Amino acid sequence: MAAAAAGAGGAARVSAGRDLSCVPEVAGALAAVARQGFDFLCLPLFHPRHRREFRQEPARSRPGPQTRSDLLLSGRDWNTLIVGKLSPWIRPDSPLEHVRRNSEAALSQELGFGAYLGLPAVLVPLRQRHSPNLARLLCSHLHGAHHSAMVWVRVPLLAPEDEREDLVGNEEPERGGDETTWGWWHDFRTLCDYNKRVGVALEVGADLPCGAALDRWLGEPVKAALLPTSLFLTNKKGFPVLSRAHQRLLCRLLKLEVQVVLTGAPRHGGKPLGSYLQYLEHLGQHRPPPSAYELFARGYEDYLQSPLQPLMDNLESQTYEVFEKDPIKYSQYQQAIYRCLLDRVPEEEKDTNVQVVMVLGAGRGPLVSAALRASRQAARPIRVYAVEKNPNAVVTLQSWQYEEWGAQVTVVAQDMRGWSPPEGADLVVSELLGSFGDNELSPECLDGAQHCLKAGGVSIPCSYTSFLAPISSSKLYTEVRGCRERDRDPEAQFEMPYVVRLHNYHQLAAPQPCFTFEHPNPEAANDNSRYCLLAFRVQVNSVLHGFAGYFETTLYGDITLSIRPETHSPGMFSWFPIFFPLKQPLPVKAGEEVTVAFWRCSTPKKVWYEWAVTSPVPSALHNPTGRSYTIGL
Repeated sequence: MAAAAAGAGGAARVSAGRDLSCVPEVAGALAAVARQGFDFLCLPLFHPRHRREFRQEPARSRPGPQTRSDLLLSGRDWNTLIVGKLSPWIRPDSPLEHVRRNSEAALSQELGFGAYLGLPAVLVPLRQRHSPNLARLLCSHLHGAHHSAMVWVRVPLLAPEDEREDLVGNEEPERGGDETTWGWWHDFRTLCDYNKRVGVALEVGADLPCGAALDRWLGEPVKAALLPTSLFLTNKKGFPVLSRAHQRLLCRLLKLEVQVVLTGAPRHGGKPLGSYLQYLEHLGQHRPPPSAYELFARGYEDYLQSPLQPLMDNLESQTYEVFEKDPIKYSQYQQAIYRCLLDRVPEEEKDTNVQVVMVLGAGRGPLVSAALRASRQAARPIRVYAVEKNPNAVVTLQSWQYEEWGAQVTVVAQDMRGWSPPEGADLVVSELLGSFGDNELSPECLDGAQHCLKAGGVSIPCSYTSFLAPISSSKLYTEVRGCRERDRDPEAQFEMPYVVRLHNYHQLAAPQPCFTFEHPNPEAANDNSRYCLLAFRVQVNSVLHGFAGYFETTLYGDITLSIRPETHSPGMFSWFPIFFPLKQPLPVKAGEEVTVAFWRCSTPKKVWYEWAVTSPVPSALHNPTGRSYTIGL
């Protein structure tokens, strides 16, 4: 949809559509809503009161066109500006056979006509918990159609009947069966096998669910939010505004680039519909400005990337360039080196005590520059060895050394694990951490280079801990499922981790620590295999799609770096989280405990992870023996 493109760049502009129940003249109505400032129009595909009869005469053979002609608008207008709505009387899951059969035929006719017009989306109402026939008919349509139209499943935020256990102020978790409308949606999309073309249009009402029940929608493919004009309050000047709770909800949905659909007649003292739009624009523009991290991550939201393997593969210049732009990481490293030099060299020795600093995995040299700046800041002299195995990056280091650093820096073109240094280091500095802390083999590299360090020498970083959290994300599940490759096991894509900027997701519980590594390692001869069993208490009925991984590291003293959401280093963007998927989505109930077993396995040639859910019901063990994913040593 043209409207969808408006929000895709992350701009503040809100993409808004107008919903009309009856449209006698389509071109005029489209022109009118465009003048009011709307981007698109939602209208019935057939007259809402024209109840067709496909089985009984004489109505079955009624002559004349069933609905308006496609020639009333240009193809481009149908393709970009119109969202179709089904006739409200269609009930494909009716217990009455004649109603069900007639509804099946009408649904097929209307979806087929929407496909003929080339509409970008069709709104399909979900009215009850069990709608298997609707799901079957939709799947049949989507598999048979040669176009990319979306189906927006219209789901009320709260069930129309008075099931109000989830209202604001009642924070009691749901028990037993999930009778909320999220449960309706979860059953329906499961029946549709997580089809990527089936999204949610949330119908927002005056009452809102409690916080946790609302949060879980953030992990769903919400495409639109339907706002009735009756939802708006009137401010002192007579203009329409939303309550604080509705503002918060809408701002969170706008972050997911949801399109807003306004329904109902204007209700605010003769104020035109444009005043509602102005208010929505105002909300969009007064969202908090994007952070440095959000600006850097723009365009990478929910985009799956294979984790880097810098030990096995030589990184490209552009990869180094991206990480070197981080404004926080290197200033923290500089501060850590500065503090370490002050601690190790007393004032009276500052002219005679030259500290030996080894930068292990120097890349293109940002840590070398940070060490030299720290030396000047502390007024403590250092001698630097820049150790790098990538022959291409060594060229850059040698250029720096020749043009800028001089004899103070020695460039060593070797793997740190096999290098025999001419002297011991007082301080080794490295940036070998991945999104899960140890997943780029920092433990193996630093243990292998520990012979370079003097007794009593310091490592920066001195420790790091990985964290795991259970998450629900329909988007990530379908993205991983789409990564299937012809020459691999059909489920191999579910047995490997992905680096991803998490966006359209819901975290089911707070992250918990997983594995911790310390350097220097007093047991460096041992292997770095690990095992842990983590238990998470879930607050609301949901579905588990996998685990988000983060890390925290202590560089030196109290100087840290973190990508764990609760302690994230402000403005740092060098690392996105890591995602460990599950082969099968796992429904979980409020109050249940999700337990995951997690292994870090190693041999002399490779390292890999294995994981499995053990409760509330066991999953398959993922990646046994590293069959789908390993990290090469």
